[in-house]
Formats: sequence, structure tokens, C-alpha cells
Amino acid sequence: MKIGFVSLGCPKNLVDSEVMLGMAEKDGHEITADAAQADVLVVNTCAFIDRAKTESIDTILEMAALKKQAAGRKLVVTGCLAERYREELKKEIPEIDAIYGTGEVEGLSTFMKGAGSAPAGAKALPFYTKPPVFGVDLPTYIYDADTPRKRVTPGHYAYVKIAEGCDYKCAFCIIPKMRGHYRSRSVESIVQEAHQLAAQGVKELLLISQDSTFYGIDRGERGALPTLLRALNEVTGIEWIRLLYLYPTTITSEVIDAIADLDKVVKYIDLPLQHASDAVLKRMKRPGTRKSYVRLLENIRARIPNVALRTTFIVGFPGETAEDFAELEGFISEIGFDHVGVFTYSHEEGTSAHELKDDVPAATKKKRQDRLMARQRDIVAARQQARLGEKVRLVVDGQSPEHELVLQGRLPGQAPEIDPVVYLTDCDPSAIAKGAFIEAEIVGAEGYDLVARPVERA
Repeated sequence: MKIGFVSLGCPKNLVDSEVMLGMAEKDGHEITADAAQADVLVVNTCAFIDRAKTESIDTILEMAALKKQAAGRKLVVTGCLAERYREELKKEIPEIDAIYGTGEVEGLSTFMKGAGSAPAGAKALPFYTKPPVFGVDLPTYIYDADTPRKRVTPGHYAYVKIAEGCDYKCAFCIIPKMRGHYRSRSVESIVQEAHQLAAQGVKELLLISQDSTFYGIDRGERGALPTLLRALNEVTGIEWIRLLYLYPTTITSEVIDAIADLDKVVKYIDLPLQHASDAVLKRMKRPGTRKSYVRLLENIRARIPNVALRTTFIVGFPGETAEDFAELEGFISEIGFDHVGVFTYSHEEGTSAHELKDDVPAATKKKRQDRLMARQRDIVAARQQARLGEKVRLVVDGQSPEHELVLQGRLPGQAPEIDPVVYLTDCDPSAIAKGAFIEAEIVGAEGYDLVARPVERA
């Protein structure tokens, strides 16, 4: 059968999608990019904030309309929205044939076995219900190196999920209730997968989880992340190893040392801090204070020269005052991050923050978001000008979607999809392969992005 797949949300969700596709392909099904040709339509959803939920529901409704155009076509909904609103989806969108949550990644494969023999128009399988774990209905699934997987990222980089779930209780976050308790894969499993990916031509590994610096703690393994990084650093064929989603209280000196010392681990710290006002951090149930964050970031910069620092902040959290916001703005100016993402607070049911009054007006949230991003643009603009003439090593991701004759690449301090890019000019696009690592000189800047030209290595 032909499967049309839509994957929404974060890279962690994307890995789940790749596993589902891999299982289906192993069973002999075909993946099609043309949803109109599909026998089974699958939407892997996100439900982190209101905007993500809206996108997920709109996509499901779009696929539900497409389902009606062909007799016997099926619609399957998976992922975070399915985990969080299973009963509501069943009730409100009867076109859905099956729903599988975040711990039911194997569900699509099971459904396809039934769908393949079901008569046209019939519901292939009843809605899947999983048994509670220790009396609590939480996911426990996590894939390993032997799990089939069909990657949909460009051939030269791949996301590797090193753990699943989260044990923190941040007031604004619903993830623990959708993803379950934190559970790490073994070092051996991850290294085995890295060898497999390298054999497929992958050159950059992006290590992901809800909190990558918590890795191994649930297994009682002290220093597991540095151990993992050192093992991955020995994998032949891998050029870059990038850590995403670190946490301020679990990024130890040993982790910082490993990032500093290992040649393949890029000097890039992705550390979502969420705020800098002590009062707001306390209400968010986040660890640390502005003072401890400054101390941590100063330590990182001292140990890892020229490190790229990325973070995210939430503005408009309940009770955030003008003074709280001013403290956050001052913190951004003081630190001078390389990359900053700013989100407006989303009042999510099921979180402890939902019990608080959502008392910051939407217009104020947006104004604060815009103000922080404007401040960040000023910081980046000054830094970009200082880089003109700098010699750099970058990876070529391929042709720029905006410029037909221009290649697009990334520096070690730039992650795919979320960070700015480097545009390569003064070169023949056909002469440089996607996934190539080249030497270049920075010759200009366009907003957050840089412009460079290839140079011969001396």
C-alpha cells in the first residue's frame, strides 16, 4: 500500500516519523510524497503550544477532506496531539480510522497489517488502547539501533534520539505527560546507530532528547554523556557531532570539557533558559537564578573559546511584570547570545501554570517578543560585521531555496532549520556536492545570515 505521511513539530517527533516510515517500508509498503496517491494518510502531530495544536488540527482536517476523495482510503493520527487528546479526536473527527500516541510508534505497522486486508470503506482496526504503566498511562517506548528507520533529512545529517521523556515539572510544559518518564538508550545502541548512519553517508549527528545533559542519569550511569561523546568521536566518517536541548542544572564541567576537547563535537551550546528574572523562574519551576546562569555561561565561554551560544525565552508568563521583562532584556544584552528564540507564553491545560491567571495581555506578550528580537538583531548585526574576512569551515546543505544559483551552508555554530545560514557566492553550484565540507571566507552579511565565498585551503 502507499502511505502519505505528514510530520509536524520538533526533530524528536521527526525521528518518530522516520521510525514509523521505516517499519512500514520494511513490511513492504511504499512511501509517497503525493498524498493524493496514498492509500493511507498519516499525520504525526505536535501539541506543545496553541499554535502547534492549531497546525496539527488543520492538517488532520485537510487530510480528512482528502480521504473522502478515494474509496477505502484511511486516515491515521499519531504523536503528541493523539497522546493528549485521544478521546476528543475520536469524537470530533470521525474520519480518523486509528489514533496512536507517542508510546505507540509500532501502531502504524500494526494498523497497516489490518488495513491491507480490510474491505474498502471498512474501519481496519479499533482505536488502540495501551495499558497503564505502574498505574499511570504514560509512554515507555524508545527505539534502538535495530529499529527500522527511513530518514527524511538530507543525506549528510541525521538526528539521533539519545533518550525519551522528561522527569522535570516545569510549570509551562506538558511534555512529561505526553512523553513519559526520562529513559536513556545505552551507549552501545547509540554508537551502533552512529556507525550505521556513517555507512549511509551521514557526516553530522545531531543528538536530541528532552534534556540531553540528563542522559544516563536515569540509568545510574555517572558521566554517561561525556562517555558517549568520546565514543562517537571515534566513529569513522562522522565530521560533526552536535548536542541539542541541554539543561542548565545538568550541564556539568565534565560535559563542558568533553565539548571543548573533542575535535568532532562542534563548539555549540543549545541551552534553553526560558527567563532571567528570579521571580519568574521560580514561578516557572525552573532551577537556577540569573546569577547562576551568568556564572554558568561565563564558565562555558572560558572553557570553550568562540563557542556559539543558543537559547530560548518565554515572555508573558503569568505574573511577568515590566520589571521582570526589563531584567530579561538586560540579561540578553549582558550575555550577547549568538542565537535567541523568543516565544510568547501559551496557557496550556494540564500544566501547573494553567492554575495561574494568564494575566499578561496578548498584545503585551507580542510587544515584548518583538522588543527582545529587535535587541537580538542589533547584537547579531554588530557581531556579523566583525566577522568579515574571517576564514571558516562550513558544510554545504545544497542549493538555496531563495537563490537558484547560490548554495546554502552552515558553520559549526549553526544547527539546521533553527539557526541562520551561510550563502555561498562566487562559485559554481554544480561543482560543490551537498554534504561537502569546505573552507570559505566571510565576505558579507544579510540580516542574521552570512555571505561567504569558497577559498582554497593553504
